[in-house]
Amino acid sequence: MTKPLSTDGEGLTERVLTKDEQDSLTPARVIELLREGNSRFVAGELTVRNHTAQIRRAVLSQYPKAIVLSCVDSRVPVEDVFDRGIGDMFVARVAGNFVNADILGSMEFACHVSGAKLILVLGHEHCGAIKGAIDGVELGNITEMLSRIRPAVEQLSDYAGEKSSSNEQFVHQVTERNVTLNLQRIRDESPILQKMESDGAIAIVGALYDMDNGAVTFVE
Repeated sequence: MTKPLSTDGEGLTERVLTKDEQDSLTPARVIELLREGNSRFVAGELTVRNHTAQIRRAVLSQYPKAIVLSCVDSRVPVEDVFDRGIGDMFVARVAGNFVNADILGSMEFACHVSGAKLILVLGHEHCGAIKGAIDGVELGNITEMLSRIRPAVEQLSDYAGEKSSSNEQFVHQVTERNVTLNLQRIRDESPILQKMESDGAIAIVGALYDMDNGAVTFVE
């Protein structure tokens, strides 16, 4: 089932956000909009959008609501998960959804330059990168990549159960810890974003995507 938001003679579509509309948003309102969009996704009620019309309207400018850092996993369609369209959000993707200088620079561009009101670090269940970090996989450049996720594993050294990728509870805890660690890295390694958050201009939050039902649970 789909849910139209408006019609303008060119088919059902959601309008591309304007500068004034972006300015009027608060970080809390953006979180609310993402929650509402995810509820529609879970219910199978995605908004019908005329992408051709949206592309034309977004050619000369963009005023997204948020930037989402997600895993590269093909089973996590970020825009659909939050029922967002063209021009609605920046999406950065890297296996294991961790930050580095390039991602931080992209976040600073999204928020400080382009006016986005929210940074969301989105982890997900059944993440292959998380499982690889847990098991200590070594293979080409994957080895270096997984080293960025290993701190989340190491911080759970006192976990009482089996510390392997076959233990779904442990994988879940590492996935959640990886999200919270990267939220802290954003604050520690980007004075620009840390100040914007302190001033209330943006929010920096984390969430987990459940592949079994499509639901997003915010962790901060």
